[in-house]
Amino acid sequence: MKHSIENYVVGPIATNCYFLINNETKEALIIDPGAAAEPLYRKLQEGDYIPVAILLTHGHFDHAGAVKGLKNLAKEDGYALPVYAYVDEKETLKNPYLNLSAFMGGGEEVYDADIYLRDKEEVSLAGFHFQTLFTPGHTPGGCCFYFKEEGICFTGDSLFCSSIGRTDFPGGSMSDLVRSVKEKVLSLPEDTICYPGHDSVTTVENEKIYNPFLA
Repeated sequence: MKHSIENYVVGPIATNCYFLINNETKEALIIDPGAAAEPLYRKLQEGDYIPVAILLTHGHFDHAGAVKGLKNLAKEDGYALPVYAYVDEKETLKNPYLNLSAFMGGGEEVYDADIYLRDKEEVSLAGFHFQTLFTPGHTPGGCCFYFKEEGICFTGDSLFCSSIGRTDFPGGSMSDLVRSVKEKVLSLPEDTICYPGHDSVTTVENEKIYNPFLA
């Protein structure tokens, strides 16, 4: 298989950080590094992986918290590590009260991305090709990353196994989230494997059948 995925659960809310690894080139994409920059970077080094980019499904602290640390560690080793996020997530990333870091007792944090994406925009990185799917509702600029060739989708906090993300945070909308997930994610091939921001891996087929929020 060309790709492999490593999952590391990080931070106080048990966030899934994923490494999508190109087994042929050892290049790696890092999805939602919410905490533990140094341990995550050690895992990259232990695997002899080449860090290529960070993809953020949204801007909450538990998904973006380790971005600065990883970028700095990569820079020390001579790697540029650009951060990709959805264009409508700028305010969430930059506002500690929207990214929720202000409420965690560890100080207010401001995050940023180097490249802001738009709906259905396609990007090639590390030998992979993915499409950005705009799925607002958990946050105003939440998105998913769909890798058609690999048959996988990183859904962040938009879609969980038999559930969806919370919508009671600033900028949240239950109607937007349900609609966007139905239109953008449930329309993917049923055997697409969904890697959520928390809890267990699922599939589009499973969510069509068992997710009570999307009935």
